Amino acid sequence: MNIRKMIPLGVIALGAGLGAFFLRDIVSFENLAANQEALSQWRDNNYVIAALVFVALYVVAVAFSLPGATILTLTGGFLFGIFPGALFNILGASIGACAIFIAAKTGLGDSFAAKLGDSQKSGFLDKMEKEIRQNEVSYLLLMRLVPAVPFFVANLAPAFVGVSLRRFAWTTFFGIMPGAVVYTSVGAGLGEIFARGETPNLGIIFEPHILGPILGLAALAALPILISKFKKETAP
Repeated sequence: MNIRKMIPLGVIALGAGLGAFFLRDIVSFENLAANQEALSQWRDNNYVIAALVFVALYVVAVAFSLPGATILTLTGGFLFGIFPGALFNILGASIGACAIFIAAKTGLGDSFAAKLGDSQKSGFLDKMEKEIRQNEVSYLLLMRLVPAVPFFVANLAPAFVGVSLRRFAWTTFFGIMPGAVVYTSVGAGLGEIFARGETPNLGIIFEPHILGPILGLAALAALPILISKFKKETAP
């Protein structure tokens, strides 16, 4: 194992640990509500800088798996509206995801994928690697579209089975788009929620009128996998 290649992954792991300890009570809906006027004024006076800083913070939060990514998504909607707020959220999340993907791929992913490729065993991991390689795009999109898959898992797992950065990047960008737009739209209405003294409905993505279309997209993404399996079963 090359220790130097493990440094980026080690830095991310250290950052994640420190962030979980020091930031768990800082990035919160309550703090966002308490500072809404100051944030709005800062945005109005420094729009371009505010947008760049926001995207940079989102990149860092995702790359280091820091707590409060959902709060950041809401903040993007609150500060910048559904558009370009959704775009800023998607850019930040995608770049951060690529950062942790590269770190994992550099540190462990390439060697792990090589071991799987050289292995003559038919174990679970080897089967999983072959299955994903046959329908990479479908599996990558499914991991992003299905709300049950944790975001950090969808960032790390592809690095360990030899997925290319280019394919990982574009499937991440488009795969997280539906969920990002939903939560950004919730954030865009935070002004009224703050005024009523309420909290946003973070479970909105699981409501039928929201979850239904997302699962429909997931079904389309899964279609090539189902066709491939059908062909295998019916092949002579």
